[in-house]
Amino acid sequence: MNKLKTGIAFGLALTAALFAFSSQAQVKKKYSGWTQFGGGEENIHYSTLSQITRDNVRQLQIAWQFDSGDEFNGSEMQCNPIVVDGVLYATTPKLRVVALDAATGKQIWSFDPNEGKRVTGKMRNRGVTYWSDGKESRLYFGYRNSLISLDAKTGKPAAGFGENGAIDLRQGLGRDSVAGLTVTLTTPGVVYKDVLICGSMTSEGLPAAPGDIRAFDLRTGKQRWGFRTIPAAGEFGADTWPSNAREFLGSANNWPGLVVDQQRGLVFVPTGSAAFDFYGGNRPGDNLFANTLLCLDAKTGKRVWHFQAVKHDVWDRDFPSAPQLVTVKRNGRNVDAVAQMTKSGHVYLFERTTGKPLFPIEYKKYPASPIEGEKLAETQPLPLLPPPFARQRLTESLLTNRTPEARQYALEKFRKLRSNGQFEPPSHEGTIIFPGFDGAGEWGGAAFDPETGLFYVNSNEMAWVLRIIEKPKPKALPSGKTLYEEHCASCHKSDFSGSPPEFPALKELGKKMSESDARGIIRNGQGRMPGFNRLGNEAIQAMALYVLTGKDTTTTATASDPRIDLKYTMDGYNKFLDHEGYPAIAPPWGTLNAIDLNAGRIIWQIPFGEHPALAAQGLKNTGSENYGGGIVTKNGLFFIGATNFDKKFRVFDKLTGKLLWETLLPAAGNATPAMYETGGRQFIVIACGGGKGSASGGSYVAFALPKN
Repeated sequence: MNKLKTGIAFGLALTAALFAFSSQAQVKKKYSGWTQFGGGEENIHYSTLSQITRDNVRQLQIAWQFDSGDEFNGSEMQCNPIVVDGVLYATTPKLRVVALDAATGKQIWSFDPNEGKRVTGKMRNRGVTYWSDGKESRLYFGYRNSLISLDAKTGKPAAGFGENGAIDLRQGLGRDSVAGLTVTLTTPGVVYKDVLICGSMTSEGLPAAPGDIRAFDLRTGKQRWGFRTIPAAGEFGADTWPSNAREFLGSANNWPGLVVDQQRGLVFVPTGSAAFDFYGGNRPGDNLFANTLLCLDAKTGKRVWHFQAVKHDVWDRDFPSAPQLVTVKRNGRNVDAVAQMTKSGHVYLFERTTGKPLFPIEYKKYPASPIEGEKLAETQPLPLLPPPFARQRLTESLLTNRTPEARQYALEKFRKLRSNGQFEPPSHEGTIIFPGFDGAGEWGGAAFDPETGLFYVNSNEMAWVLRIIEKPKPKALPSGKTLYEEHCASCHKSDFSGSPPEFPALKELGKKMSESDARGIIRNGQGRMPGFNRLGNEAIQAMALYVLTGKDTTTTATASDPRIDLKYTMDGYNKFLDHEGYPAIAPPWGTLNAIDLNAGRIIWQIPFGEHPALAAQGLKNTGSENYGGGIVTKNGLFFIGATNFDKKFRVFDKLTGKLLWETLLPAAGNATPAMYETGGRQFIVIACGGGKGSASGGSYVAFALPKN
């Protein structure tokens, strides 16, 4: 592991070195607004606004606060707001789209896609896309299985777009069987000329829809082109899948967003794993284009180049964020590149036009799977530089010493598990995944400073346990209980305890949800959960009754598809925790990192976040789980919320990692902030939605310096 580097002497030396470099750097554009997800078309989370400085940052105060009133138990907000012509556009926990006066936070209009209906589950969204041709302006966002377009001035559905302003994302995939499945848009698409290019979020279990990348006409919603991430027969990559894979397999989708090089007409698309995430006995082969950074022609959707980071993924190693378009120094010249960080704690860097790696990538052999029917790839790639920004292998020496009891508990658990670092095969006894399923790097994304070449990544350092179990064999006459055990228990557990926060507990669900609501979710799916419409009404009724009341009723046997009826599943999303629920590994449990993309080295790395209960006992600077990204500014600052338990918003010196200012938010700011100027005043705003195991919220808070 890279040692945590702090200290005044080191900081001063680094500042001098970087200042010498920055004097030569060419910053071609002014990044003074926040008009799209990630700040601008390069998605580098960078701002040239300069009112807030190292000297006055401690004077920051709340300028306005907008309370949506939409929060509910378990809700969250991951939205990165955008600001156009003094209007801020954002979403709420119930997925209302709101337009606010960016100077005051006062609501201008609101659009509710729920039409007043009760929201029964968490609805994930990371923002909206804005487009204007100078005459009309529109917003685009995903709601359930729809892509919706709104008039940006009124908040009304856009005339002429699809049907009443919406198109069904399940259409146009060339597969009739997706009708009852989840295909939604959680991260905003990107505009290229007259099309909106976007990916989708699909189920991570089977059945699942394929994760095609598509371009839609901005005015009509008509699909212009599609790229099949699960290739059809005869297409490039089809030989890395079983025959006719598109007919029954799914995912390999782009859920974290994408980015377009507008000048070159290239769109860069990171994808996730194929479904089912953790056992691929029914999908032999490398499964191209899952877990791949794709470069496509933005006009036609044709492949230009690709890099597959994980072959035949069974570790849920999705690329977790949209990439950044960066310019780095190589042999004294500027090179336009694309940077992509990973869940495993690595950063890949490629030339944009050719896909040539700018740092060496090593392919190594890894062990075969011990699971029947599973054939893993013999080799997997990892970059040699920059060094990983997260620890890579959990050993006994890295287990917790928080208390003697915690240490002993962790040791006893650990000695029953497999822990050999990256690409250790899933197993029946349990395999440590470190960093865990949520990653080191995650969906908040990285920030890049074009003047210094520094790349900022906040990282989780949590271990999880992946255990493969045999699915219960269905009886001749299945009951609600056996159907639940077969299809639901891997996420929600046999005892309904779930794997919070991603997979909620279902205990006493009957007190919170009606039978019709339960049937609807089981039938159609929601978020990561697939729909089970294929099982038929009687089976769905029995499952709903069992979940809500515990009553077990038999039902008519339902024919299953042997191509997706897998023998194995996993026993849940289990963090490796001690007996009191804290991480069973030694801190840091979260870090903030500054990486030099020119030299391929880590400049500084500090613990990021705290657990308030432990801090009160004197155990501070442990780091914590963190969700959301940060913003780097031209004049020396790095702004970030993200820490899940302490609810803090912080500002650091970008060159040294020194903490300059912090404040408490009304709920955890598990989102990327936005920075903008309006009325001559600089603002920084963040969604305070909580969730992810912390208390939920529903507000946006904007900070600024005091008015003169």
